[in-house]
Amino acid sequence: MKKAFVLVVLFLGIIFSSCGKEAVPPKDMTPTEHEKVNDLEGVTMIVKEDKVSPTGLTVILENNSQKECIYSESFLLEEKINDQWYQVPVVIEGDYGFDDIAYPLNLGDKGEWQVNWEWLYGSLDEGEYRIIKDILNCKENGEVDTHYLAVEFTIS
Repeated sequence: MKKAFVLVVLFLGIIFSSCGKEAVPPKDMTPTEHEKVNDLEGVTMIVKEDKVSPTGLTVILENNSQKECIYSESFLLEEKINDQWYQVPVVIEGDYGFDDIAYPLNLGDKGEWQVNWEWLYGSLDEGEYRIIKDILNCKENGEVDTHYLAVEFTIS
């Protein structure tokens, strides 16, 4: 009887000690620099749910504002750990860049953008992520404001 009691206490101790432990971000992950996202009123980005994989996804950008916008191939990925966003580290060494293509997103437009990040981030593990894209708001005086769109997705 005493052995059974000790085993139960030991078992419960193991269970309770593992409960409440939070995932710790790896040392090579930096906290997000993008606290302010999705602040360009009327311009949205959503994930095509059937087009998500560990190496890429497809998003739909939609402009229901009165502004003309431009987006490019650039993006970054972040992972949610303990309700905080961290930059996913790149897997390549040295400098890298994106094709310098400007895609217009005019008033009332909807654009579909496919991204394959395997070359930059590798294949993602299971988890909660978001992709962040910069989008330029073109003003009448020729100036532009940079805004950041973010959309969350899950790799399971």
